[in-house]
Amino acid sequence: MTEQKQPPLPHDFHPPVASFQVVSDDVSEGGRLRPDQLFSEGNTSPHLRWDGFPADTRSFAVTCFDPDAPTGSGFWHWSVFDIPVSVTELPRGAASGEMQGLPEGAVHVRNDFGTRNFGGAAPPPGDGPHRYVFTVYAVQDEKLGPDGDASPAFVGFNLRFKAIGRAQLIGLHEVHAEG
Repeated sequence: MTEQKQPPLPHDFHPPVASFQVVSDDVSEGGRLRPDQLFSEGNTSPHLRWDGFPADTRSFAVTCFDPDAPTGSGFWHWSVFDIPVSVTELPRGAASGEMQGLPEGAVHVRNDFGTRNFGGAAPPPGDGPHRYVFTVYAVQDEKLGPDGDASPAFVGFNLRFKAIGRAQLIGLHEVHAEG
């Protein structure tokens, strides 16, 4: 039996940029996502805090991507950009419900569920563990360029050319097959 190769991460094909640190009170590297971070149980965006980004950063973007989704192109759970450089932390739930804690001026685009918020983990039963890649991008401009009608892929296209730093944190979730 051949070993299945994991799909690439969303920025594996982007140019190398400076790395910095992102931490969370809710997601630990390689750990299971919390129940409220699941699609069926709350769609609550996790707390994220970052530091050590390049000095010439002018704004941030945050995404959550599942490269293991059985779509042929992964699945975007969250994409927000134009976060002011003065903001280096998003509280739990900043991209959920009333968006309390999301900074003024930040732009949300639709996730692959079709909503402008954090859409929680929802892998198909029996599909194995999925990786949820939370990435914070340090951006060279105050405004990334796209508007709220852009797709997450178009946001990613712009980040390829305007990101000067990147930090990531990967959480896991799996739904076991019934029966």
